[in-house]
Amino acid sequence: MDRIVDIATDGLRLSTYRGFLIVSQERQEVGRIALDDIHAVILHAHGVTWTGNVVTQLATRGAPIVFCGANHSPVAVTLPLEGHHAQNARMQAQWSASKPLAKQLWRRIVQAKIVMQGSLLEARGAAGAVAFPHIARRVRSGDPDNVEAQAARRYWPLLMGKDFRRDRDIGGSNALLNYGYAVMRATVARAVVAAGLHPTIGIQHANRGNAFALADDLVEPFRPLVDALAARMATEGVEGLDPPLKRRFARLIAFDLRIDGEASPVSVAAQRLAQSLARAFETGRPELQLFEPPTAIDWATLARVDDGTPKPVGET
Repeated sequence: MDRIVDIATDGLRLSTYRGFLIVSQERQEVGRIALDDIHAVILHAHGVTWTGNVVTQLATRGAPIVFCGANHSPVAVTLPLEGHHAQNARMQAQWSASKPLAKQLWRRIVQAKIVMQGSLLEARGAAGAVAFPHIARRVRSGDPDNVEAQAARRYWPLLMGKDFRRDRDIGGSNALLNYGYAVMRATVARAVVAAGLHPTIGIQHANRGNAFALADDLVEPFRPLVDALAARMATEGVEGLDPPLKRRFARLIAFDLRIDGEASPVSVAAQRLAQSLARAFETGRPELQLFEPPTAIDWATLARVDDGTPKPVGET
């Protein structure tokens, strides 16, 4: 079972013992979870220490450790050096990919994101939702007109209210989005490495200081899933994160999406997208295995997701 382990309590120590991640406080064990069940570890707390074996054991299982700042936005991630059995060949193909191929791939990703945004707005009954499929069709190779940003300027006021501004450095709903995106980014980063690709070599994101540019590219179509849950929380009056709310975001990786008519959880959808990108680099054909937008009923189910999973290790 894939589990997101959120470490939110200060002063904890992480170690491993016989296939388990052990969490201790003042030399007393406060929790444990099987290493094979861990999808990712997200660290928010201060003064947390860990043994080198924790990083090694998680890396061999492909589970990233995501270090977050006070705004719940990731500041560092650990990932394994080895992933897919054909990693060397795939990384060479990735590095050698032509600019026209990268631009066509980015076009498909942006289109998928905008279609997802429109689908969410339509499910919520927003009057402007009808425009988004048309906006998606305007995206050209490489998105030189920055249609993605044009769609965002319409999207956020319709979803979160006219006074909302997306700013990851402030609290409230923005902090909720930061945390949800951290969960998605960890999921996609894990899928990228498992597919034998290098997370630093992006399709569109190319900031020299971004070690996970490719994960930031591929996460784009998944972002509206986080937006849907954050919008629901906003209507509930939620402004800050607590353990139950974090568990609601963590459960997103198990939310089912439809790919070629079959249901797959988000974690698997990310793997299939990353694998299709690897094949695109190898073949030179801009073909990606993207998921279908959820139905209105599915969106409603996602927004109502509860915190019924077992309590993550280290939370209070």
